[in-house]
Amino acid sequence: MDLRLAGRGALVTGASSGIGAAIAGTLADEGCAVLVHGRDAAAAAAVAEQVAARGVRTEVVLGDLTEPGVAEEVAVTARDFGARILVNNAGPFTGGDWGGAGPADWHTAFEGNVLPTVRVTQTLLPSLRQEGWGRVITIGGRAAGTVPPAAARAAMVNMTTSLAHHLAGTGVTANCVSPGVIVTDEERIDGSAGEQPGRPGRPEDIAAAVAYLASPRADYVNGIELRVDGGHPETP
Repeated sequence: MDLRLAGRGALVTGASSGIGAAIAGTLADEGCAVLVHGRDAAAAAAVAEQVAARGVRTEVVLGDLTEPGVAEEVAVTARDFGARILVNNAGPFTGGDWGGAGPADWHTAFEGNVLPTVRVTQTLLPSLRQEGWGRVITIGGRAAGTVPPAAARAAMVNMTTSLAHHLAGTGVTANCVSPGVIVTDEERIDGSAGEQPGRPGRPEDIAAAVAYLASPRADYVNGIELRVDGGHPETP
C-alpha cells in the first residue's frame, strides 16, 4: 500500500537507537525526509547515514530536551527543515516500583518524558496549523511494573486525547502508539521485561504503526491510543 508519504518531512526525537531509529528508517522507506534527533552525535550520525541511504533528505539535530530552551530550538530546526510530522519518542525509561521509587525518580520520569513532549509540540504546532496538515504521534505506554515512567507515559496518552480534541477540524491529528515489550537491536528490552508467550515485539512493529498514523490514509484517525503489544496489555 502506498502511504502517500513521499516528499513529506518528519522529526523523530530520540532517533539515535532502538524504536526511534526504526521509525526514522521506516518513514524514510516511505519517502519522508527525516530530521534525526539524538543526544549522542556519533549514534545520531550513524542513523542519519542509514536513512540517507534510502535516497531521502536527512539531517541531524542534537540536544538534551530536558535542558532549558533545547526542546524549543529542536522544534524550530524541525520547522525550518519542513517537518510536518512530529514523532515524540525521546524520554528515559528507568526502573522503580512503589517500594523503591523516590521523588527523584518521579521527577526524572516526568521531566524526561512529559515536559519535552509538551515543549516540542507547542513550538512546532503553529506551523502545522498554518500548513493545514500535520501529524503529532507520541510514543506512550502503560507498563505496570515500572511506576514513574509508566505514569509519565500514561500522562502522554491523556495529553494526546486532549490535543486531538483541540486540533479537531484543523487538518492536524494527534495520536499515540503504546508499545508492549520491545526487543531492540541492542538485545535489551524497551518497557518492563517479563516472560510473555510468543515472540516479543520489535522496533519495526512500532515503526509500522507510526508510519500509518503519519500518512494521509489516517486523516480520519484522531485521538487514539494504538496499543502494539501482541495482546499483552498488562506488561508485568
